[in-house]
Amino acid sequence: MPHFEQAIAASQGARRYQEDAAAVWSHPDTHSVLLAVLADGMGGHAGGAKASQLVCEKTIESFSGSTGDTPVRLKQALNAANKAIARTVDHNPALSGMGSTMIAAVFGPGGLEWVSVGDSPLYLYRRSKITLLNEDHSLAPALDQMVAEGRMTLAAAHNDPRRHMLRSAVTGEDLELVDLSRKPLALEPGDYVILASDGIHTIEEGEIARIVASHAGEGPQAVADTLVNAVLGAGELHQDNVTIVAVRLSPATAGDDVA
Repeated sequence: MPHFEQAIAASQGARRYQEDAAAVWSHPDTHSVLLAVLADGMGGHAGGAKASQLVCEKTIESFSGSTGDTPVRLKQALNAANKAIARTVDHNPALSGMGSTMIAAVFGPGGLEWVSVGDSPLYLYRRSKITLLNEDHSLAPALDQMVAEGRMTLAAAHNDPRRHMLRSAVTGEDLELVDLSRKPLALEPGDYVILASDGIHTIEEGEIARIVASHAGEGPQAVADTLVNAVLGAGELHQDNVTIVAVRLSPATAGDDVA
């Protein structure tokens, strides 16, 4: 059976508080199934931090307490997290406006499956290349499409204040957009999967690939720590919170069939 190694690294960046949260859970008997959750909160210090922590807790609580097909369990976990946000706001109206992005990624014998809402990226590193696996539910893709169509300059799109506005988030309301993987993605020896908050966008995807390639052999903690340090080293004046979860198939079991 496959075994997965994981690590988490985080920084609040230039912000006065941390609104990101991340957590992992593995099957207590076989450890052959790993669930990684990352959430980027919004709604101010109290609201954003509470929302992201609640999303992580309720996602793990729901998924670990259920059985059956992984996509169904992931959707149920997302709904449980969304309902928990709604109940919290109902009990404390001062937290109105709180919410969070969410990535829940399941690693198992069949490979990788996920559900995500918002703009927190889920990357696959494979053979020196980085691929974005999940949908971006911010306005960034729409602005980039306008650049491709010649209706906006690249500089204008990158500097547009609407770029990071979310079209969908876990807020307790109806979920406008949800990205649910259609089938498991088989993982190969040497692959890394990176869950990140959008603070990682300070560095380019090519730099992410270079860092993973340089530190892959040292394990997930070295990869996660170096990615966070690279973001901070870029010197962005208003650097957002950045959180990284790095996961790989354990080299000890990389010969197992995970397809």
